[in-house]
Amino acid sequence: MGKKTTTKSNEGRKIFVLDTSVIIYDHTAIKNFKEHDVVIPITVLEELDNFKKGNDSKNFSAREFTRYIDALSGKNTLQDWTAINGPTRGKFKIEMNISSTINAEKIFAEKKADHRILNTALYTAEQNPGRKVILVTKDINLRIKAKSLSLQAEDYETGKIKTVDELYTGMSEIQKVPQDKIANIYQKGSSGSKDILKKQESLPNHYYILKNGSQSVLARYNQDDETLQRVVKSAAFGVIPKNAEQSFALDAIMNPEIKLVTIQGVAGTGKTLLSLAGALEQRRNYHQIYLARPIVPLSNKDIGYLPGDVNSKLNPYMEPLWDNLKYIRSLFSEKDKEHKQLNDMVESQKLVVCPLAYIRGRSLSNVFFIVDEAQNLTPHEVKTIITRAGENTKIIFTGDIYQIDTPYLDAQSNGLSYLIEKVKGKSLYAHITLQKGERSELANLANDLL
Repeated sequence: MGKKTTTKSNEGRKIFVLDTSVIIYDHTAIKNFKEHDVVIPITVLEELDNFKKGNDSKNFSAREFTRYIDALSGKNTLQDWTAINGPTRGKFKIEMNISSTINAEKIFAEKKADHRILNTALYTAEQNPGRKVILVTKDINLRIKAKSLSLQAEDYETGKIKTVDELYTGMSEIQKVPQDKIANIYQKGSSGSKDILKKQESLPNHYYILKNGSQSVLARYNQDDETLQRVVKSAAFGVIPKNAEQSFALDAIMNPEIKLVTIQGVAGTGKTLLSLAGALEQRRNYHQIYLARPIVPLSNKDIGYLPGDVNSKLNPYMEPLWDNLKYIRSLFSEKDKEHKQLNDMVESQKLVVCPLAYIRGRSLSNVFFIVDEAQNLTPHEVKTIITRAGENTKIIFTGDIYQIDTPYLDAQSNGLSYLIEKVKGKSLYAHITLQKGERSELANLANDLL
């Protein structure tokens, strides 16, 4: 057994033991515990070693973390407490011991990595009786197991928004707007916002349904001149908005001044379809249109288990994107020029449907970039995508924050929720939450009742 530490200099400083899931979620996590110390179990390094090869985000995180630890340790051994870069940060070490007085492998009757990590956390607590030791993991089952062993355990909170109930929707409805103001917006296309919004604080590109009895008008707030600009319900490449929310979304997609758009909503609300239609309508303004989504294999198995070559393996994951393209194509007959244009764009790779991993490392200039299923991305992945944007690039993120397919993300910690919360109020950004399903009456029935 190692020497127990109870020095005065450590009073009030906690020790956080990090699970592999935290590193995969955020490879910079070690820097986010302020003055407190961090322990990395040797088992975590073993698991990261298994992830180092590949092009997925977890592979990237594993490589970046091990490079950072190697650079940080310098000439020190990793069993020594080593300072984390930054004047107010604590220290870290790699803990080799995977046994403790309480043996998680015996209690849970299985030898596995999670139980070895539990043993390391228990051992750390035994060796530091005067300090609070906390296991940090994105794995809810591991947190429950830790608490059952009287070990404090927490979720990794960095990048997690406070609540989804108050998540920005991007739109509001105002009743009893003076009729002359509504008429003015209809006739002139805009109106001063002060008399209408009054004391209501408005964010740039926030959308409004302005009503007075049976009269109503759709408008977007323009912060530059403090006006409400009329939103006209217009078609994009044959796709016509079916409700006010869709009209708002298409307005944001079609506005060249808005460079970043997020669209959140349940299945069937038209998120991807509107984004693709808007992109096709503006095809002359961009060199390429990318329609991409993260690959989340079924049952968390790697796509390698699927039969066929690379394209055959990826087709099942890309099929929903192709479905939207086929629907737009079906709006035109084979004789229409739009039908031929779509086929030509796919053949010439002016329109590209691909896995998101294929975009990594590329500079996105003169591109209309649609990221589907963005709720399956981490905040760090979303940041990485946006920082790739070059001149004349527009990015649309679509997704449903309640339909997450990755094990260590939830409605509060996924990249889409994080982006909506952090970027609202910026002049280059607009968001709309779509609530009304437009796929079919049957689909709406399932969303409402099942």
